[in-house]
Amino acid sequence: MTFSLILACLWLVAANVLAMIPSKDNHWARAYGLIAVGIPLLGYVTYENGPWIGLLALAAGMSILRWPVRYLFAWIKRQFSRPDTN
Repeated sequence: MTFSLILACLWLVAANVLAMIPSKDNHWARAYGLIAVGIPLLGYVTYENGPWIGLLALAAGMSILRWPVRYLFAWIKRQFSRPDTN
């Protein structure tokens, strides 16, 4: 197992532990921190292990951070939809 995959597994464990701790802001501050650490880590995983393993790591991260991903897709959909004119 490469060093980048070990770091990715540690990121997944840390994300799960952070999700178990109660939060007043519905875990959004923790999600921003996980995203800030996870994006460069995803690039490192892809660089060391190839694009297929990188896509698997992306899917794992998206399953952990499902609400930020959902809001991102809703925002993208709003940006590309036509304004409602009556």
